[in-house]
Amino acid sequence: MSDTADGGPASEEPCRAREVLGMVGDKWSLLIVRHLSEGPRRFTELKRSVEGISQRMLTVTLRGLERDGILTRTVRNVMPPHVSYELTPMGRSLREATAPLLEWSTAHLARIGAARAAYDARPDAPPA
Repeated sequence: MSDTADGGPASEEPCRAREVLGMVGDKWSLLIVRHLSEGPRRFTELKRSVEGISQRMLTVTLRGLERDGILTRTVRNVMPPHVSYELTPMGRSLREATAPLLEWSTAHLARIGAARAAYDARPDAPPA
């Protein structure tokens, strides 16, 4: 078994890559990254712009993205405290890498909806 550049066994790489792909493929992470590509945002701005996300899920997702080095959290000591989030260079490169996927998703929403409706209408279709 060979070692990786960081000294760990090469067999650990696929497992670690799955962790990163899990974060990137998370339901909310890419939407948050997309909204942060427009510049720093406060929590309430993100909450309003990411449709359907709960306050708890936004908090959990932001913490995970900060932990992974995708964004930074800045607290300004004013009353009330001003907390903002901004993409790191790695977060901006993630945005560049995933922009085509988000564009594809938006462009095909209607077609996917129609395909789902046709599938669900089939008499042999399992329940969704």
